[in-house]
Amino acid sequence: MIFDLAELDNQEKYRLLTGGVTPRPIAWISTCSKDNIDNLAPYSFFTVASCNPPVLLYTQVTQRSGLDKDTLENLRTTGECVVNIVNSPLIESMNLTSTNLSFDESEFSFANVDSCTSHNVTPLSVKESPIRFECTLREIIPISELPSGGTLILLDVKSIYVRDDLYKNGLVDQSLVDTVGKMGGDHFSINGNVIALKRP
Repeated sequence: MIFDLAELDNQEKYRLLTGGVTPRPIAWISTCSKDNIDNLAPYSFFTVASCNPPVLLYTQVTQRSGLDKDTLENLRTTGECVVNIVNSPLIESMNLTSTNLSFDESEFSFANVDSCTSHNVTPLSVKESPIRFECTLREIIPISELPSGGTLILLDVKSIYVRDDLYKNGLVDQSLVDTVGKMGGDHFSINGNVIALKRP
Protein backbone atom coordinates (compact mmCIF):
# COMPACT_ATOMS: atom_id res chain seq x y z
CA MET A 1 0.00 0.00 0.00
CA ILE A 2 1.40 3.37 -1.03
CA PHE A 3 0.31 6.65 0.57
CA ASP A 4 0.67 9.90 -1.36
CA LEU A 5 1.14 12.47 1.40
CA ALA A 6 -0.28 15.24 -0.79
CA GLU A 7 -3.64 13.48 -0.49
CA LEU A 8 -3.61 12.99 3.30
CA ASP A 9 -4.76 15.25 6.11
CA ASN A 10 -2.48 16.16 9.04
CA GLN A 11 -3.71 13.42 11.37
CA GLU A 12 -3.25 10.72 8.74
CA LYS A 13 0.31 11.90 8.11
CA TYR A 14 1.02 12.04 11.84
CA ARG A 15 -0.27 8.51 12.44
CA LEU A 16 1.79 7.05 9.58
CA LEU A 17 4.98 8.84 10.63
CA THR A 18 4.73 8.05 14.34
CA GLY A 19 3.49 4.53 13.69
CA GLY A 20 6.36 3.76 11.32
CA VAL A 21 9.34 5.43 13.00
CA THR A 22 9.49 3.23 16.09
CA PRO A 23 10.55 2.70 18.78
CA ARG A 24 11.58 6.27 19.62
CA PRO A 25 13.47 7.15 22.81
CA ILE A 26 11.76 9.65 25.08
CA ALA A 27 13.39 12.88 26.20
CA TRP A 28 11.74 13.60 29.55
CA ILE A 29 12.80 17.23 29.76
CA SER A 30 12.88 19.21 32.98
CA THR A 31 13.11 23.00 32.92
CA CYS A 32 12.53 25.83 35.36
CA SER A 33 10.57 28.99 34.59
CA LYS A 34 11.73 32.51 35.40
CA ASP A 35 9.26 32.32 38.32
CA ASN A 36 10.93 29.14 39.61
CA ILE A 37 8.15 26.75 38.58
CA ASP A 38 9.61 23.33 37.81
CA ASN A 39 8.37 21.86 34.54
CA LEU A 40 8.64 18.28 33.26
CA ALA A 41 7.41 17.02 29.89
CA PRO A 42 8.06 14.05 27.56
CA TYR A 43 9.11 14.36 23.91
CA SER A 44 9.45 11.33 21.67
CA PHE A 45 10.96 13.08 18.64
CA PHE A 46 14.45 12.89 20.13
CA THR A 47 17.97 11.80 19.20
CA VAL A 48 21.71 12.61 19.28
CA ALA A 49 22.57 15.31 16.74
CA SER A 50 26.36 15.33 17.23
CA CYS A 51 29.01 13.71 19.44
CA ASN A 52 31.74 16.28 18.79
CA PRO A 53 30.52 18.68 20.03
CA PRO A 54 27.99 16.71 22.12
CA VAL A 55 24.55 17.91 21.02
CA LEU A 56 21.08 16.44 21.55
CA LEU A 57 18.06 17.22 19.38
CA TYR A 58 14.37 17.13 20.14
CA THR A 59 11.35 18.39 18.24
CA GLN A 60 8.36 20.24 19.60
CA VAL A 61 5.36 19.39 17.44
CA THR A 62 3.27 22.51 16.85
CA GLN A 63 0.06 22.42 18.86
CA ARG A 64 -3.29 23.25 17.24
CA SER A 65 -3.34 26.39 19.38
CA GLY A 66 -0.05 27.48 17.81
CA LEU A 67 1.35 28.19 21.28
CA ASP A 68 4.72 26.88 22.38
CA LYS A 69 4.86 24.38 25.22
CA ASP A 70 6.24 25.41 28.61
CA THR A 71 9.50 23.55 27.94
CA LEU A 72 10.42 25.70 24.95
CA GLU A 73 9.27 28.90 26.65
CA ASN A 74 11.46 28.08 29.66
CA LEU A 75 14.42 27.22 27.45
CA ARG A 76 14.10 30.55 25.66
CA THR A 77 14.06 32.34 28.99
CA THR A 78 16.67 30.44 31.01
CA GLY A 79 18.66 28.47 28.41
CA GLU A 80 18.91 25.33 30.58
CA CYS A 81 17.30 21.90 30.87
CA VAL A 82 17.85 18.29 31.84
CA VAL A 83 17.02 15.44 29.46
CA ASN A 84 16.03 12.49 31.65
CA ILE A 85 15.91 9.01 30.09
CA VAL A 86 12.78 7.00 30.90
CA ASN A 87 12.94 3.36 32.02
CA SER A 88 10.00 1.05 32.70
CA PRO A 89 9.53 1.92 36.42
CA LEU A 90 9.03 5.57 35.37
CA ILE A 91 6.60 5.02 32.51
CA GLU A 92 3.37 5.80 34.42
CA SER A 93 4.79 9.00 35.92
CA MET A 94 6.18 10.06 32.55
CA ASN A 95 2.78 9.56 30.94
CA LEU A 96 1.10 11.67 33.64
CA THR A 97 3.43 14.57 32.90
CA SER A 98 2.05 14.82 29.36
CA THR A 99 -1.09 16.37 30.92
CA ASN A 100 -1.71 19.99 29.96
CA LEU A 101 -1.24 21.93 33.19
CA SER A 102 -1.29 25.67 33.66
CA PHE A 103 2.07 27.45 33.46
CA ASP A 104 2.16 27.97 37.25
CA GLU A 105 1.76 24.25 38.08
CA SER A 106 4.67 21.81 38.39
CA GLU A 107 4.48 18.38 36.75
CA PHE A 108 6.93 17.11 39.39
CA SER A 109 4.26 17.72 42.03
CA PHE A 110 1.32 16.71 39.85
CA ALA A 111 2.82 13.32 38.93
CA ASN A 112 4.60 12.85 42.27
CA VAL A 113 8.02 12.56 40.60
CA ASP A 114 11.02 12.49 42.94
CA SER A 115 13.60 15.11 42.02
CA CYS A 116 17.20 15.91 42.89
CA THR A 117 19.53 18.84 42.38
CA SER A 118 21.36 18.87 39.07
CA HIS A 119 25.15 19.14 38.81
CA ASN A 120 25.66 21.99 36.31
CA VAL A 121 22.23 23.52 35.63
CA THR A 122 19.37 25.03 37.64
CA PRO A 123 16.46 22.76 36.56
CA LEU A 124 15.82 19.73 38.75
CA SER A 125 16.66 16.22 37.58
CA VAL A 126 14.38 13.18 37.82
CA LYS A 127 16.01 11.32 40.70
CA GLU A 128 15.21 7.80 39.49
CA SER A 129 16.15 8.37 35.85
CA PRO A 130 19.02 5.98 34.98
CA ILE A 131 20.73 8.46 32.63
CA ARG A 132 20.44 12.25 32.64
CA PHE A 133 21.89 14.85 30.28
CA GLU A 134 22.31 18.36 31.67
CA CYS A 135 22.11 20.80 28.78
CA THR A 136 22.09 24.39 27.65
CA LEU A 137 20.19 25.73 24.67
CA ARG A 138 22.24 25.85 21.46
CA GLU A 139 19.74 26.72 18.74
CA ILE A 140 16.04 26.79 17.90
CA ILE A 141 15.18 25.97 14.28
CA PRO A 142 11.55 26.53 13.19
CA ILE A 143 10.33 24.07 10.54
CA SER A 144 6.64 24.92 10.35
CA GLU A 145 4.15 26.87 12.45
CA LEU A 146 1.25 24.89 10.96
CA PRO A 147 -0.59 22.42 13.22
CA SER A 148 1.54 19.23 13.51
CA GLY A 149 4.51 21.18 12.15
CA GLY A 150 7.67 21.26 14.18
CA THR A 151 10.44 23.22 15.83
CA LEU A 152 13.88 21.63 16.21
CA ILE A 153 15.70 22.38 19.45
CA LEU A 154 19.45 21.71 19.68
CA LEU A 155 20.93 21.26 23.15
CA ASP A 156 24.60 21.39 24.16
CA VAL A 157 25.35 18.61 26.66
CA LYS A 158 27.34 19.91 29.64
CA SER A 159 27.36 16.84 31.90
CA ILE A 160 25.97 13.32 31.92
CA TYR A 161 24.80 11.28 34.90
CA VAL A 162 24.88 7.48 34.53
CA ARG A 163 23.68 5.27 37.38
CA ASP A 164 26.68 3.47 38.85
CA ASP A 165 25.54 -0.08 38.09
CA LEU A 166 25.00 0.76 34.42
CA TYR A 167 28.57 1.84 33.67
CA LYS A 168 30.94 -1.07 33.04
CA ASN A 169 34.33 -1.11 31.33
CA GLY A 170 33.84 2.34 29.86
CA LEU A 171 30.43 1.54 28.38
CA VAL A 172 26.77 1.89 29.35
CA ASP A 173 25.46 -1.67 29.81
CA GLN A 174 22.64 -1.79 27.28
CA SER A 175 21.11 -4.91 28.83
CA LEU A 176 20.40 -3.00 32.06
CA VAL A 177 19.29 0.46 30.89
CA ASP A 178 15.69 -0.70 30.31
CA THR A 179 14.90 2.27 28.05
CA VAL A 180 11.23 2.86 27.21
CA GLY A 181 10.48 3.46 23.53
CA LYS A 182 7.47 5.30 22.10
CA MET A 183 5.44 3.47 19.50
CA GLY A 184 2.46 4.77 17.51
CA GLY A 185 -0.75 5.88 19.23
CA ASP A 186 -0.86 5.09 22.94
CA HIS A 187 1.67 2.26 22.68
CA PHE A 188 5.11 1.96 24.28
CA SER A 189 7.92 -0.55 23.99
CA ILE A 190 9.31 -1.83 27.30
CA ASN A 191 11.61 -4.60 28.45
CA GLY A 192 12.77 -5.21 24.88
CA ASN A 193 15.25 -7.99 24.10
CA VAL A 194 18.76 -6.66 23.50
CA ILE A 195 21.03 -8.48 21.06
CA ALA A 196 24.60 -7.72 20.01
CA LEU A 197 25.84 -7.95 16.41
CA LYS A 198 29.45 -7.09 15.54
CA ARG A 199 29.79 -4.71 12.64
CA PRO A 200 31.31 -6.34 9.55
